[in-house]
Amino acid sequence: MWVALACGFALFYVIKNFFFEDDTLLDVDSEHANAIFAVAKRLERLYHGSKVYVGVQIPDPDSASRQNIDLVLVTDQEAAVISVKNICGFISTDKDGNWLCTDGKHSKPQFITDPVTETKRLVSILEDYLERRGVPVPEGYLSCKVICPNPKFQSVPSESFPAEVITYDQWSKLKPDQKHSYYTGWIKGIFSGGKAKVQESFFDELNGVLGTAPISDRIELKGGRYVLGEFLEFKGKQEDVQALRKIRRSKVSRVNVQKISMFGLGEIHRVTRLFFGEIYR
Repeated sequence: MWVALACGFALFYVIKNFFFEDDTLLDVDSEHANAIFAVAKRLERLYHGSKVYVGVQIPDPDSASRQNIDLVLVTDQEAAVISVKNICGFISTDKDGNWLCTDGKHSKPQFITDPVTETKRLVSILEDYLERRGVPVPEGYLSCKVICPNPKFQSVPSESFPAEVITYDQWSKLKPDQKHSYYTGWIKGIFSGGKAKVQESFFDELNGVLGTAPISDRIELKGGRYVLGEFLEFKGKQEDVQALRKIRRSKVSRVNVQKISMFGLGEIHRVTRLFFGEIYR
C-alpha cells in the first residue's frame, strides 16, 4: 500500500512538472505597484471629476532618459506630481530632509534620499515637457506631494515633515470637502483647494498631452496585483513566441494571456490582442 502511494505521488510530481509551466516569473514583488494603483483609485474617488495618470515616463533631454513619475493627479484647479512611498517601520528625518527607515528587518536603518526634493525635480521636468508639447502650465497650478499609504508607517509627529508629505495618519483620514465635493471634490488641508478653476480648453489640452505621454508597461496578475516596469521581450515556446513577435507596440493597447487547464493537467495558452491608434510622444 505504502509503495503504491509513493509511486502515485511520484507519478503526480512528474506529470505536474511535465504539463505545468513554472510560474516563478509571476512570483514577483508587486507591493509598490499595488500601492500606486490603490492610491490612484482612492484619489479619483476623493476628487470629483479628477483624472489620475499612473507610471508616466517623461523624456528628460538633460539626462537623455525617461524620468518615472508614480502618479499625476489632474483636476480643474490644480495638478500634482505624486510620489508613493510604500514604506513601513519608524521613519525619521535628518537635517538635509533625507529619511531614515527602521523596520526591524535590516540591521541598519534604510537611507532614503529626500523624497520631496526628488519629487519637486520631477515637477520641473514635467513642466518643461508640457511646454514642449505646447501646453504651458499656469504659475502655481502644478505642485508635488509624497504619499505614504502603508498602515505600518510610523513617524515622529507629522508636523516634522514638510507640507508636501502626507503621512499614513493623514492619508487614512482624508475626506472630500462635503460643501463643495459635488463640484470639485477638493480635500481640505492637503491640497490648496482655494484656487480658481482653469479654462476648460487648458484642462482638455493637459489631459490630451498626459494621455499620450509614454507610460510604464504594466502586468496585471491574478488577485488584482500589478507589476510596473519596462517590457523587454517575450520568452516561451517557439510557436508562441513566433506569433507574439508580430505584435507592434505602437498599435497594441493590451495583451491578455490566459491559461486554460485541460482536465487539471495540461494547459492551453490563449493570447488576445487589443489594438488602438494612439501615438505616444
